[in-house]
Amino acid sequence: MPVKTARGSFAWAVIRGKFAPEIALRTDSPPAHVCPSIPCCILNAMLHLENVGMRYGMGREVLSDVTLTLAPGEFRFLTGPSGAGKTSLLKLLYLAERPSRGLMSMFGRDLALTPRQELPALRRRIGVVFQEFRLLDHLSAYENVALPLRIAGRKPAEYREDVEELLSWVGLGDRMQARPPTLSGGEKQRVAIARAVVAKPDLLLADEPTGSIDPDMGERLLRLFVELNRLGTTVLIATHDRHLVESLGVREWRLSGGSLHEVPQKGRS
Repeated sequence: MPVKTARGSFAWAVIRGKFAPEIALRTDSPPAHVCPSIPCCILNAMLHLENVGMRYGMGREVLSDVTLTLAPGEFRFLTGPSGAGKTSLLKLLYLAERPSRGLMSMFGRDLALTPRQELPALRRRIGVVFQEFRLLDHLSAYENVALPLRIAGRKPAEYREDVEELLSWVGLGDRMQARPPTLSGGEKQRVAIARAVVAKPDLLLADEPTGSIDPDMGERLLRLFVELNRLGTTVLIATHDRHLVESLGVREWRLSGGSLHEVPQKGRS
């Protein structure tokens, strides 16, 4: 079972400084659960895709025969050139699209047999960092970050301090009441990341989460993802940033031409 902090849904040890900011990102062992065998992982997988294909309308397949298993508590990177299908795969995983063929299960449920009206409950277990941010322009930065907690039925008095501390931790303590049109690209990205992690989701999917952020802040946010993973959140990050990938030494999937393969880890057979 994931560890629960005293304050509730988020790993407040991170933003209160109990997770040392000078911690080395790369460790001898990955910060995530590593599956010893595929069969046992399929049985209890957070996500499992088997021979999945995806196309938009009547066009060609953008994903072809994708098979993957993401275990509970695992941390993975998804890499590949532009146009390889990374964003399309993430859309499948956060249930914005359905596969054209193949088998897909999530949280132990076969999605082909899951009624459409039950999908919102599954989506609420997923935190998503969108490449294009998808913030609500009529809400402040604070209100955008608090939105998942409001939807979950929590009262403002219960989460106000948590949201304010999280925004301060990502460097936006003086921008809480600013609305997205007045924020820079990097500021919008940090709001989007804070919104994705504030409810400590079971699964975090991030599409180029550090693309608009300076290296120092990118490293700080990566520590946030690592700590969330240590507390039980399964993490999948799509990125072009090789430094980001190599800083952790966790497993990597690579997409090329719509096909997925595992990248061998250096120093491991």
